[in-house]
Amino acid sequence: MSLLVTGSIGIDTVMTPLGKSENCIGGSAVYFAMAASFFSPVRFVGVVGSDCPFDLTKVFSGRDVDLSGLEVRPGSRTFRWKGSYQGDMSQAITDAMELNVLSERPPIVPEHFRDSEYVFLANTHPSLQMQLLDQLKKPKFVVADTMNCWIDGQADELKKLLQRIDALILNDGEAKMLTKCDNLALAAQELVKMGPKAVIIKKGSHGSISLDRDGNWFVLGAYPTAHLKDPTGAGDAFAGALMGYLASADRTDAKYLKTAIAYGTVTASFVIEGFSMSSIASVSRSVIDKRFNEMKAMTEF
Repeated sequence: MSLLVTGSIGIDTVMTPLGKSENCIGGSAVYFAMAASFFSPVRFVGVVGSDCPFDLTKVFSGRDVDLSGLEVRPGSRTFRWKGSYQGDMSQAITDAMELNVLSERPPIVPEHFRDSEYVFLANTHPSLQMQLLDQLKKPKFVVADTMNCWIDGQADELKKLLQRIDALILNDGEAKMLTKCDNLALAAQELVKMGPKAVIIKKGSHGSISLDRDGNWFVLGAYPTAHLKDPTGAGDAFAGALMGYLASADRTDAKYLKTAIAYGTVTASFVIEGFSMSSIASVSRSVIDKRFNEMKAMTEF
């Protein structure tokens, strides 16, 4: 089934206790598309400025990623993010951010993308997410991401978005912030009441929990890796593998959502083992499946 992602393409500078990566490729749509492409063809919608140093056709060379929704906007500058991590690298510290082209109008969804059935609205202003959703005909399964700045400053718009999507992915701090519940189980229940059929709460190195409208819970730990170098993009890769699997199966019931979360978990574990795209771009689906089977064996009892 057709899978569309719309989100950011960025120029990142990242510093962790293990090193620094300057002016590397980043952005939610890039990490999502890379992870999703292991499972399903991807339709990519995004915008960069004329200063973008990256050739995305080379980034996605050999992968089924349709870049006809990529807009290069003359006279605009590409989104930039500078961040750092300390200690266990559980939280990113934003040292500098330039929205640049992301503060302008959203990209236009090409006509031949508008029949997309599976859609991921990567993190951006909720009103822009709704504008992008308005361009689509009749999507079957829409998932959105968000972040603390929108929860803090655009809560009303975000709640309108929640009425229009099938699932929400966010981290534990964001879930508590949006619901004003310190207990994650209660937070998940409150989020489902806000509109989405399912909610997936990421807990970083502690894995994730999910709940759907029918009361189906799923709790899964993170894949244990001792080679953490850079967590940037792990959450977007998690969403990419999750959505890629669902689109390939064309099923979104509880059983398939659990498997999708597991695939998201193990795919994200590759991202954190290298700076930027270096690790995830070098693996194969068979390597992901091997880690998936290891994860399954670890969690059976």
